[in-house]
Order: sequence, then C-alpha cells, then structure tokens
Amino acid sequence: MAKLKGKITLITGASSGIGEACAHAFAGEESNLILIGRRTDRLEKLADQLSQQYPIECLPLTLDIRNKTQINERMSALPPKWQTIDILINNAGLARGLDKIPHADTDDWDEMIDTNIKGLLYITRMVVPGMLERRQGDIVNIGSIAGHEVYAGGNIYCATKHAVDAITKGLRIDLVDTPLRVSTVDPGLVETEFSNVRFRGDSERAKTVYQGYQPLHSADIADAVLYIVTRHPHVQIAEMIVFPTDQASSAIVHKQKHNG
Repeated sequence: MAKLKGKITLITGASSGIGEACAHAFAGEESNLILIGRRTDRLEKLADQLSQQYPIECLPLTLDIRNKTQINERMSALPPKWQTIDILINNAGLARGLDKIPHADTDDWDEMIDTNIKGLLYITRMVVPGMLERRQGDIVNIGSIAGHEVYAGGNIYCATKHAVDAITKGLRIDLVDTPLRVSTVDPGLVETEFSNVRFRGDSERAKTVYQGYQPLHSADIADAVLYIVTRHPHVQIAEMIVFPTDQASSAIVHKQKHNG
C-alpha cells in the first residue's frame, strides 16, 4: 500500500466513529490527513496522536459541513501544500429519532438533510474540481444499508441515504470520462456513537441496538475504504455493502440472549 504514502486524504466527521477509524487506517499507510469535524478538542488530539505515531502530517479543520459559507471560506484558504487532495472520504452524517412522519420534529429533518446530503455536496463541490485539474482522485461516500432499504421509523434518514446513493451514482456518471473514481461503502450495524446521537444521549437505549450479536466495528469500514482506494487505477469499486454476519437486511438481525 505504498501507493498512499505522501498523498492527502480529507475525512469529514473525523472526530469519532468511522471517520476516526479511517484516519487511523490511512495514517498507517502514511497518507497525510485533513481532519474535518465540529469538535476542535477531539480533532486536535487525534491529529497530535497520529502525527506522533506515524511519519505523516495532519491538518485539523474545525467546521460545520452544513454551513456552505464556512466551507467555502475555510477550504479556499487551505495552505498551498494541502490543496492537492487525492482522496475524499465523505463520512459525516447522522440520524435523529425514529418518529413517524406525522409526529416528527421538522428540525430533525433539517439536520439530517443538511448534514447527510447538502454537507456532502458542499464538500464534494469544493474538492472535485481540483481533482479534475490534476486528473486523479478518489471520492468515497459513506452511505448505509438505509440507502437501499427503508425500515420502520427510518423515513427521512433513509431518504437522505438513498440520496447519497443517487448522488454517488450521478457523480460517477459525470466523471466517467475522467480517471477519477467514485465509490460508496454502505454499512449495516456498526457500533459507534450513531445510536447515541440518534437517541440524543440516551446511552441505555443506544446500547440495546448492539446487544445480542456481534456488530461491525468502525475499523471494519475503514478497511473497506482502504481496499477501495488501493485498487489498480483501472479498477473502480462502485459499491460495497458490509454487514455483520448476524445481519441479513436492515431489519433482520439474529440476536441471541447471553447469560452473565
């Protein structure tokens, strides 16, 4: 995997979960990292840790991907050596609640749509033109099985992940006459802060989502992303759906009771 040495990888939602795992995986292959998130303390701690552990440089960049003006300003002001982004990992995303549409909080809808769809688009719009000029680049969007199936209570979250799937396919069509590659990794159940965020800090409720079976770890998805971007240039992994072995679909999970 020496092909990643010295390349620049931008990761959104890098302060935890899949984004943080991707940062560790790509640092391990000596890729320099732009780490984007909203929690400055976590980003700076991660950047310090990785730059000390590996022969790489890290640029922590605090911003809210829902804020188009902020993105344009901060991305346009990147130091010259950080402007040649080789790999974009659009990981930032979230779910809020499991309410039925007639009873939902519309602010939750806005947060999911603004983060999962518009934020992904804003970042992509800032990064891809440079890739086109240099005639190289990988864009990997972290989707979800929710982008292929709709489950009870998932409504708007599933809609946003279906949009990610459509955007990925549309961008791949747009770039078909270029060397750029566009991929999506669509996980099933991964034990991260996802459920804690969905249930607004109700950690006990969040824990039940991952009990009775072995869920995926963030590192499993980071492995998938790393696999995608290290293929030979003529190979494009369009889509990868990753489940735990105990999961068969968005709503079918084999759970067992464990004693003790």
